[in-house]
Amino acid sequence: MNKIYLSALPFALAASFAIAEEQDVQDMSNPLSIYTQAGIGFTDQGVNLKVGATYSTGVDTQMGMNIFEVKGFAGEAVGWSGSSSRTDAVDSIRLRNFEVDLTNGRGGQFDLDYSVAEEVGTASYAMIQALPALGPVSFFPLAGAGFVFGNNLDQKGLVESNGYTIPGTLAVVGTYSKITITDKIWLNYNPMYLQTLSGTDVYKNHFFGLNNDSILTHEFTASYQISPRFNARYFANWSEYTDFTDGAHRIEFNYQF
Repeated sequence: MNKIYLSALPFALAASFAIAEEQDVQDMSNPLSIYTQAGIGFTDQGVNLKVGATYSTGVDTQMGMNIFEVKGFAGEAVGWSGSSSRTDAVDSIRLRNFEVDLTNGRGGQFDLDYSVAEEVGTASYAMIQALPALGPVSFFPLAGAGFVFGNNLDQKGLVESNGYTIPGTLAVVGTYSKITITDKIWLNYNPMYLQTLSGTDVYKNHFFGLNNDSILTHEFTASYQISPRFNARYFANWSEYTDFTDGAHRIEFNYQF
């Protein structure tokens, strides 16, 4: 059941440190950059599509953006995973909302992720703070909390009734990091630790696997800026219970409008 965390948690916040006119090109290597965008990813489970649009928050010193993603469709035609779960149907959907205060580099992220195949999802809110860069390395620590919801979770032993229910809550702490190699090449490593907080006994003790009430997830990214508006990125997601080679891998192309 921890599959959604390999893709959804690590959360991917975007925001900007400078007020810029909408037509200006934003730094796509900055984990806290906000811009209107579209992307396509080719993964071991199928194809991912992503669209993001900025919006006015009504406050001159704040910026906002919504991102919507559809993941894992056309799996039989495009995906290369040997898993029997690979199909042409949509695997999951994700909606994120970001807002950032440009005066202090502090952002907030609402993240709603839902596995269509498993009918299980998470909703969470986290605060993120940009720290001063240490040479080529930048850190963006975060902390947040949320809840799990799903359909027919009684069949999984998480609740005692069917239909959509909320078996419990969870907390997340972690950091985004950026390592600048050149002005066109950068790396990211984003570890996230999740812990169940409250809910049914089965949920609290086993949601991340048998006898696992917590999980440490990892995300590694290598990126190349092809042009100021267009980049190519390689992503790898795995956890303490999943080897790197058995994790989720994808190549993604993103364009800034």
